[in-house]
Amino acid sequence: MKRLLLNFLGAVLVLTLLGAGAGKAQTFTAGDIAITHAKIFTLAGPPIEDGTVVIHAGKIAAVGAGIPIPAGAQVIDAKGLQVYPGLFDPVTQMGLSEIGAVNATVDTTETGSFNPDVTAATAILPSSAHIPVTRASGITEVIAAPASGGFDSRGASNLVGGQASAIHLSGWTAEEMLINKHAAMVVDWPGIETRSFDFSTFSIKEKPFADAKKEYDKQVNELADYVEQARHYAQALQSPGTGFQRDVKLEAMGPVVRGEMPLLIFADRARQIRDAVEFCDKQKLKIILAGGTEAWKEKDLLRSKSVPVILRPTLGEPPEEDDAYDRLLTQPEELRAAGIKIAFGSFDNSFARRLGQNAANAIAHGLPYEEGLKAVTLYPAQMFGLDAQLGTVETGKTANLIVTNGDPLEVTTDIRYLLIKGQLTSTDNKQKALYEKYLSRPKAAH
Repeated sequence: MKRLLLNFLGAVLVLTLLGAGAGKAQTFTAGDIAITHAKIFTLAGPPIEDGTVVIHAGKIAAVGAGIPIPAGAQVIDAKGLQVYPGLFDPVTQMGLSEIGAVNATVDTTETGSFNPDVTAATAILPSSAHIPVTRASGITEVIAAPASGGFDSRGASNLVGGQASAIHLSGWTAEEMLINKHAAMVVDWPGIETRSFDFSTFSIKEKPFADAKKEYDKQVNELADYVEQARHYAQALQSPGTGFQRDVKLEAMGPVVRGEMPLLIFADRARQIRDAVEFCDKQKLKIILAGGTEAWKEKDLLRSKSVPVILRPTLGEPPEEDDAYDRLLTQPEELRAAGIKIAFGSFDNSFARRLGQNAANAIAHGLPYEEGLKAVTLYPAQMFGLDAQLGTVETGKTANLIVTNGDPLEVTTDIRYLLIKGQLTSTDNKQKALYEKYLSRPKAAH
């Protein structure tokens, strides 16, 4: 019913814009666009052959075959090309980390274990060189997650790292880029670490399991206490009495304990995953699992609790030396077949451009193609409650679209047109400039 209503409202909008009933078409502004003669993969139904997408005021006003082209709209003839929703990378440090080895360019973590009041959007750098490189691969929106680890963050983390923000990969300011400033609360679930690296001696330090387990339990208990404090604070905030003192950290936890904001919990090992899911179930908190290297070991629990999983890149070595060589490649289909919703994330900036390739490798190892495509478009949007705006090509949704000459999951495919919020967006970037520079260098004289 929701989809039918959106389609109906979209049709009404187009008829209004075309001046239906008045016998006269309304002239569109220069920013309005009609993509014509394309094969449209809406991901909300079967592909549309020779279809048209009409974009008005940053949104999809109409989509289908035989759609009239409004007078005054910029027309993109996409004959022989394909239209898809833009790709969605649900775990990055986009705009928060520039050069991992240079501390001054990394703003992913704060001091202290509990930083729920920290918001990624306040630290995002719109001019980051990673942004144009990433969107050139067809990625139009991402989740910027603080304290989320990854190649670019130097491994630093907090227990409660702060609030992840959903952003478009286009805009002069962070405000222009925002989709949802408060998309999720990041939690780096602790592990039982019996080995650590001592930088003072450059050697591995061993710790007895009992000591490591005691330290782990302490951290989990601290998190439970913090959630309980946040609940009491939220209750007190409804009717603050005399002497009430505001606490911005506990106040930031309010949407979490009320079930309005999910926890984006980073956990890889089976024990971590099991404990994190059981913790959230007991505390009645929403959870999105990020990482999930050994999620296959806990698939029954994840299915029973309807926990979605954002998987790390499939291009990696097996977690354990006795694991099958293709363990990370076959896990996505194993989880999907078990009834678990999955998505793929880059977990950093440097290799975000490989997002589609990670899905493609999982498809080559059993994941159905449409499920792989939705795992980098619709499913991330659903996990963060953004599917009313993003993830499919439907009327009323934000016009984050890519026009390609082939499958967007293939590395050989070119992005011919990139639209973010209905605006044609350049695919020029630093890597492309360097490629063209050295491609055209003069040949050495003989």
